[in-house]
Amino acid sequence: MSLNPEEVRRIAQLARLELSPQETGRIGDQLNGILTFVEQLQAVDTAGVTPMAHAIDVVQRLRTDVATEPDRRDAFQAIAPETGGGLYLVPKVIE
Repeated sequence: MSLNPEEVRRIAQLARLELSPQETGRIGDQLNGILTFVEQLQAVDTAGVTPMAHAIDVVQRLRTDVATEPDRRDAFQAIAPETGGGLYLVPKVIE
């Protein structure tokens, strides 16, 4: 598949790009190179190949979900302007 200059201008317009005539030719060549590469990839026989999420079989190491910092809520609420029932009280901003 090869893009003609009119198709390149249409793609540029859809992408909200303003291209000069020289840029249209250069961008067209680059897009045609990309499309040629995609055609080469599509020609590869992938029958029997299992789809993978990652190129290497990796397992993510997870840490245990344990609180490691001391509970400092009382110290933080002691300096807050208003608290109640363990919550921070703020003025109503929506009526």
